[in-house]
Amino acid sequence: MAEKKTADKSAEKGPALPSAEVLDRLFVTVQARKGADPETSYTAKLFSRGTAKIAQKVGEEAVEAILEAVRGDKTALAAESADLLYHLLVLWADLGLDPAEVWTRLAQREGISGIDEKKSRKS
Repeated sequence: MAEKKTADKSAEKGPALPSAEVLDRLFVTVQARKGADPETSYTAKLFSRGTAKIAQKVGEEAVEAILEAVRGDKTALAAESADLLYHLLVLWADLGLDPAEVWTRLAQREGISGIDEKKSRKS
């Protein structure tokens, strides 16, 4: 009797692409840098400057991402978006906000009309 071959579904799709899980891994690295030397770690340097400076960097990176979007440069937008997400993770770590809390909020909003969701928030 011939052996039945089964196809590997993941192989059909090609190599695995990075997923949002990279954000969780990066967050672990960011947290580990909290106690690092600010002279040797950019992340530690951000932490040493405080919440206001970290928040300022988040704002700067958001503006840079917006500018690239308006220019229509997808490659630059991807790079600036990565910078924005990194700085946002640093801000979350600084304030003790676990990304799982954000993922939970996103999951709760999934499938809900943005207009309805916004109306449900307390002013």
